[in-house]
Amino acid sequence: MQTVAVLSLKGGVGKTTVVLGLASAAMRRGVRTLVVDLDPQCNATACLEPEPTSKGLSDVLADPRPAVLRAAVTGSSWGEEVDVLVGSEDAENHNGHHPDGRHLSRLTEALSELDGLTAEGELPYQLVLLDCPPSLGRLTRSALIAADRALLVTEPTIFAVSGVQRAFEAVHAERESNNPRLQPLGVVVNRVRPRSHEHQFRIDELRDIFGPLVMPVALPDRLAVQQAQGACMPIHQWGTPGAREVALAFNLILARTLRAGRSRHSESDDELLDGAE
Repeated sequence: MQTVAVLSLKGGVGKTTVVLGLASAAMRRGVRTLVVDLDPQCNATACLEPEPTSKGLSDVLADPRPAVLRAAVTGSSWGEEVDVLVGSEDAENHNGHHPDGRHLSRLTEALSELDGLTAEGELPYQLVLLDCPPSLGRLTRSALIAADRALLVTEPTIFAVSGVQRAFEAVHAERESNNPRLQPLGVVVNRVRPRSHEHQFRIDELRDIFGPLVMPVALPDRLAVQQAQGACMPIHQWGTPGAREVALAFNLILARTLRAGRSRHSESDDELLDGAE
């Protein structure tokens, strides 16, 4: 099982869009996926239209026992390949400072019980996507402690570039202090307009900062993304030319994600991490 935290420390750059796009690509490929909605805005939960549950993320963080996790995870309207650990608006209560550092490991404890949720004859989860809020509170830190990889999301704008730099520093700090297996998966540039000189300048700036961690494929700025989300549909099923262009980009990002999950050695990632500092 590959667990990926999707984050940026600037709001509105499209973290949830990336999570939903990867879930759509995974579903198309037959990869059983769990989306964990850590953002108190619960946008990923809304787009996936899950079946009703008696518990949510806030309950799991308060009590990570298997029974609570089982009550908070349910199927989505997208299909049997994509499930949801449903978000909670009151998850914000778990986002502030807490003197007991053990609270940061509760998400890890809960996710370690996922195999026990698999019914007889079902495939286990192969991919877990953690949709983080746009802040470095306990929710994002809990995700980084639980994750194998961190996927950073940005837009090609000056403030978003600054946000992804701070997010990268947070990944490195969490790796050093709490989760030595955590590795950066890459930087995804979202909402790119190919003819914009400003966008190309910012992408070049990102490549100067992060080198090969910047994904070779960027996500184009297409109305189809908002249309598919508004209809609560996977981008791969929307069917317009713009949707097909975005879906292809997500296929390539998913392929890189799955390759990283199959890798048992992290020497090359260590070099990337050190080189981007």
